[in-house]
Amino acid sequence: MRIGFDAKRAFQNSTGLGHYSRTLLTSLSQYYPLNKYFLFAPKITSRFANGQHPFKVITPTRFPHSLLKAAWRTKGVVKDLKENNIDLYHGLSHEIPIGIQSTGIPSVVTIHDLIFERYPQQYNKLDVLIYRKKFKYACTHANRIVAISQQTKNDLIDIYKVPAAKIDVCYQSCDESFSHKVTAAQKDLIRALYQLPERFFLSVGSIIERKNLLTICKAMLLLKNRLNIPLVVIGNGTAYKQKLKKFIEENELQDQVIFLSDNAEANSNEGFKSSAHFPAIYQMAEALIYPSIFEGFGIPVLEALSSGTPVITSNVSCMPEAGGNAAAYIDPYDAETLSLKMEEIANDKQLAAAMSAQGLQHAALFSAEKTATSIIEVYKKLIS
Repeated sequence: MRIGFDAKRAFQNSTGLGHYSRTLLTSLSQYYPLNKYFLFAPKITSRFANGQHPFKVITPTRFPHSLLKAAWRTKGVVKDLKENNIDLYHGLSHEIPIGIQSTGIPSVVTIHDLIFERYPQQYNKLDVLIYRKKFKYACTHANRIVAISQQTKNDLIDIYKVPAAKIDVCYQSCDESFSHKVTAAQKDLIRALYQLPERFFLSVGSIIERKNLLTICKAMLLLKNRLNIPLVVIGNGTAYKQKLKKFIEENELQDQVIFLSDNAEANSNEGFKSSAHFPAIYQMAEALIYPSIFEGFGIPVLEALSSGTPVITSNVSCMPEAGGNAAAYIDPYDAETLSLKMEEIANDKQLAAAMSAQGLQHAALFSAEKTATSIIEVYKKLIS
C-alpha cells in the first residue's frame, strides 16, 4: 500500500498529538516495512528524525501553497495525494483534507478526544467552533474512524451520533525508549543536568485546569510535615500555572514543587525538548501522579507503567483503560486520599516494587507492534 499521512503534528508538536504521530509512524515502518509511507507536512523540523525511517516527506512547494501552507494542508494537499498515487490517507489528528472524499482515495481519521465539547469553557469560543467544524467534517467524510480509547468512541457516538460500526478502538503505544532500563550512570548525569532531587514524585502534562495539578499541590501541602519528597513537574502553562504558583507561595511550598519549565537547562537542552531524557526522569521518580479530570487516553500513565514507575491516577474518564489493574486510583478532587497513596508508595518498598512489576506487565498489552497491527487491520477494511 501507498499510505499518506497528515504529518504536521509529527514534525511540529511536542505534546500528545505529536508523540502519537511519531510513535505510530515509527511502529508502522518498523513492523510493516513493505508499505510505502508518505508524510504530508507543511514544515519539516528536527523534532522527527526522518533519516531513520523509510518515509517520503512531501511539503508544499508550488505557489500559492508554498506561502499559504495552512490552506495546502486543509485542501490543497488533495492534488499531491493524487499525484503520488496514494492508496489510503490517514489524518492522525482529527482532520482530513476537504474534498478527499471526491478523489476515490479512502481515508481514516484518528480522533483523540472530544474534550472541547465536554469542557468548552476551558477553550476560546472561536476555537471551539473551528474544532467542531473540522471534527464533524472528518467524522462525516472519513471512511473509518480510529478512536484511541473506548471513552472516545463512546463520546463520538453520544455527542456526534457517529455509527458505532464506523469506529475502531485502537489503543496507542508510547515510545519504546520508556521500556528500556536506564543505567545508574545515565540517571546520575540527568539528575545533575536538571538539578533533580534524590527522591521525587513526578507530574507530566500541560499545566492546564483539566490536568488538575492543583489537587497534587494540595496533597503536597498535606504531606508537608510528614514526607520530605518534592514534586517535579514536566509541562508548562500560563494562567493556570500562575494560579498554582500563587497557591504554592501562599503555602510556602516553593521547595516542594519544582517546575522544570523554569529550568534554563531544560528549556535549552535537546534531550529534554525531544523527550529523549524523559525515560530516565520517569525511572527515577517515586511515582507518577496524574489526577486528570478527563483525557482521550492519558499517555503519561502508559509511559510511567512502561518505565516501571508506580502510578496514581484518576478513577474517571479513560484512565482505568490506560492503567488497568496496575495503577492506584483516586477521586481526582480528593487531595487527602491522594496524599495517603503517595505516602504509602514512598514508604513501602514492597508495594512500590509490586506496582512496578504489575505496571510492566500491563504496559506490554500496549506494545508498538500491537498498535501498528491494529491500525493495519483498519486499513485492510478499506484496501484488501
